[in-house]
Amino acid sequence: MEHEKVNILLVDDQPAKLLAYEVILKELGENLVVAASGREALEILLKNEIAIILVDVCMPELDGFELAAMIREHPRFQKTAMIFISAIQVSDIDRLRGYEMGAVDYVPVPVVPEVLRAKIKVFAELYRKTRQLERLNTELEDRVRARTAELERSTAQLVESEQRRSMAIAAGKMGSWDWDWINGDWMWDDGQYRIFGVDPEKFEVTSVNIQALLHPDDVEALRKVVVEFTKGARSYEAEFRICRPDGEVRWCVGTAAATVDRQSRVVRISGVTIDITERKRAEERQSLLTREVDHRAKNALALAQSIVRLTRADNVKTYVDAVEGRISALARVHTILSLSSWQGAEISRLVDEELAPYSRAGQIKLSGMEVQLQPATAQTLALALHELVTNSAKYGALSALSGQLAIKWQVDDNVLAVTWEESGGPVVLPPTTRGFGTRSLIASVETQLGGQTAFDWRPEGLVCRLTVPLARQALTPSQAADASASRLQRVS
Repeated sequence: MEHEKVNILLVDDQPAKLLAYEVILKELGENLVVAASGREALEILLKNEIAIILVDVCMPELDGFELAAMIREHPRFQKTAMIFISAIQVSDIDRLRGYEMGAVDYVPVPVVPEVLRAKIKVFAELYRKTRQLERLNTELEDRVRARTAELERSTAQLVESEQRRSMAIAAGKMGSWDWDWINGDWMWDDGQYRIFGVDPEKFEVTSVNIQALLHPDDVEALRKVVVEFTKGARSYEAEFRICRPDGEVRWCVGTAAATVDRQSRVVRISGVTIDITERKRAEERQSLLTREVDHRAKNALALAQSIVRLTRADNVKTYVDAVEGRISALARVHTILSLSSWQGAEISRLVDEELAPYSRAGQIKLSGMEVQLQPATAQTLALALHELVTNSAKYGALSALSGQLAIKWQVDDNVLAVTWEESGGPVVLPPTTRGFGTRSLIASVETQLGGQTAFDWRPEGLVCRLTVPLARQALTPSQAADASASRLQRVS
């Protein structure tokens, strides 16, 4: 591959000398540029890249020293090689002056062609190498800048990715860890410390300290996981519990993957821990809710069964009406309890629901403080109110437009007292025998709720007083059904 040609400027006021220089230097294969004066040389320099200047010292108007001084003043040519040619004997002072002006060498006249070519060749190669180095430096700088920019972009992306990962881990209650299987060193990220509830500044991550945070019942299972890795397992997933230093127990799921060497020996295990406590609690709540729904359904069926089994009537229609009415009462209180997630029922709403079909303007008056009834108490009291309402609608105050009904309730010493007082209806005669509805009411209140019932059959209207201890644990519907049947036999 041919080398890159460089420009060599030949400056002399005598054309014959210029021609001689061209002949001598032609075989170097470089670009020879000639100038017949110092001024012409300056013009050429400003328009071209010149590697070497061969200049005659003695020239009219602008000699070699003056031209060299002017060239050196320009920033572009401060390092350009200049060789002086002198036809006169120069003194040491003149040589020193020439070197001060920037000359790199002197060539005396007569010029020896081989010497001149050798000198020019050396400086041409030096210029060429310098240019190559400059280009290489420029390319290297460009590459460094490009690589630096690429590294900066990669670093920024890595930082951004790490930030996103940290945010995802924080949001997802996740942590990552790394265990050097050979020397036992552990590495935890912030998420791991957060899950275990320990301070990164104070907690030393060691196998012993980690085991101390594991739930005692899960330690052996996790030891077996380690054994599985020694037997060739490459990944594993397990659920376990941790006991935080503050005493809180939390559920986690951990995934782990092994890194092996060329001999398939485990050298490192890395993994991720996810806090699944909320999920576990949700599953427990769902399971509890399922059991509760099952329990409530069984209770409702037991109550319906007891209503069907204990209801008595003279004919089928009366029997059907009685059963439907009691089950409707049960359905209404069930709706109220469902709205409160079976936490209880407000007595005012319970009374309103049972009296709603018979309510007329000004005929019914209610008074009493708000009381929250337990589900079992609300169900039993709803059925008792249904019996009173049904009896009043058939024979009592609610059977006539002039009838009045007042219901009052209050709580003293955790005992609920309900007073049912009718007036203005048909004349009331004390019953010679207790009907099934009355017997059912007495049995449910006294047996299921441990309360008391009192009936005053006044001519102007029935007064019924019910007292129910609110703190008493009510019987389950199936137990209550059996007890009510026995009680009905005694109150008949």
